[in-house]
Amino acid sequence: MRNGLSADLIARVLGAAPKYTLDELEKKFPPRALPDGAFVTRFAPSPTGFMHLGGLYGALVDCKLARDTGGVFMLRIEDTDTKREVASAVDIIVDSMHRFGLEYNDVPEYGPYYQSQRRDIYHSVAADLLARGLAYPCFLTADDMEQIRTNQKNAGFATGIYGEFARDRDLTDDEIRAHLDNGDVPTIRLYSVGDPSKRIFCKDAVRGSIGFPENNEDIVLIKSNDRLPTYHFAHLVDDHFMRTTHVVRGEEWLPSFPLHAQLFRMMGWTPPMYIHTSTIDKIDAETGKQRKLSKRKDPEANVAFFLADGWPTAAVLEYLGNIAASGYEEAKSKGQVSSIWQYPLRVKKIPISGALFDMKKLEWWAREYIATLSVPDLVRCVTDWANEYVNDVQKMQVQNPQYLASMLGIERDNPKRIRKDFITWAQTLGEVAYFWDALYNKNTEFEFNRDVLAEFLKTYNASDDKDTWWNKIVAVATAVGVKNGEVAMNLRVAVTGRTNTPDLYSVMQVMGGDMVERRVKEIING
Repeated sequence: MRNGLSADLIARVLGAAPKYTLDELEKKFPPRALPDGAFVTRFAPSPTGFMHLGGLYGALVDCKLARDTGGVFMLRIEDTDTKREVASAVDIIVDSMHRFGLEYNDVPEYGPYYQSQRRDIYHSVAADLLARGLAYPCFLTADDMEQIRTNQKNAGFATGIYGEFARDRDLTDDEIRAHLDNGDVPTIRLYSVGDPSKRIFCKDAVRGSIGFPENNEDIVLIKSNDRLPTYHFAHLVDDHFMRTTHVVRGEEWLPSFPLHAQLFRMMGWTPPMYIHTSTIDKIDAETGKQRKLSKRKDPEANVAFFLADGWPTAAVLEYLGNIAASGYEEAKSKGQVSSIWQYPLRVKKIPISGALFDMKKLEWWAREYIATLSVPDLVRCVTDWANEYVNDVQKMQVQNPQYLASMLGIERDNPKRIRKDFITWAQTLGEVAYFWDALYNKNTEFEFNRDVLAEFLKTYNASDDKDTWWNKIVAVATAVGVKNGEVAMNLRVAVTGRTNTPDLYSVMQVMGGDMVERRVKEIING
């Protein structure tokens, strides 16, 4: 272990004297006043691109665990990677959280919640480590480190700054001052005493105790270019002083588990409980094998895909919740609960493998969800989506709410036999497009029986009730010498352009007599 640095040298290394002592930070961010067993969780994305479906899944688990236990769910923006930061990414994250109903509680007492605004806190903790000889200033340049990596590869060693390759870990105070006098700006590195030949055991709330080789790498804690922390150091400091009790993250972070455990032990702080979830996978269309969702290949990896296509956000959340909470679908089918928020999420039952996201299964969840909506709610959802995402031609479909409600209400008056053919808001509007002349497409492939259509028009009256209407269908069939179904099918295709629609009488009633007669005559006249 190296000797700690003096206060004046620490101030020079960090660029300024630390603002806080550790005791002051402990008082500034005291343990939260919450009931026993309450979880404090956080969703901590980096604003480097779009909102990933896996991120939404993790945020749901975070939010659900906090709600179920009467705890706190936070949104923390990890914006220390300034080179990769995308300007609009934070807005996308916040908007996605609100749209999917994942409301967080970033109380100011434990903020700020942007890591770029917490520099004083990180530097204060780094100062403590420097004073205790647990960290050191490193003046290796990019060229120096590249040469070290080359030498390590040539010799067959693991790459990294550790042991004999950590050139500056035992610099004297005078050597440090000489670098500073020369204008060199250091990174702050961990002074690791880990031994990879030994194992460290870390407890995951779902996976149990996992053994790893100890970490011996002198990782960077504070970067030299912007004096902001690295992910690992910020994670340590933020989760301690924000009083996080449970960290939910993907299994791709398992390799960093021993490092984070080492950092908490080094500080003498109680680590949060870790929950490493499975990645969100899909079945590859080409290979037929299960694989991780790809940002590059799979449009559904981007949460914006579901918003733009008009998938009900509640249905997406229900499906993700069912992946996380084993038994939810069965409980819902039995009427024991009506939404994922009413079903308890058991930590030990969160899947650690095989989290398969199937678009066909999502369709089922969407159908089931939309079937529960009242007609006014369905109209509102479709209208809100259309006003944001569709072109002017399609927007005409939502300009008359009463007309839209009349068609969307067909076959929705019997709760025991409610129609379940609506999947997305886009597809819903597509299903009823034939109610507008501008969107109606005449069926040019169907072989119409024009005698049937002509006979129908002789007695058609839009004011007929359903029984009278059907009796006239039967009379037409008898007169022309065809089956009742053939008459109905000719009418269906003539007025809608489709062979499959909801109840034909209801469709024709919504259209009105003028539209029905005009379309039938167009078919008769060829």
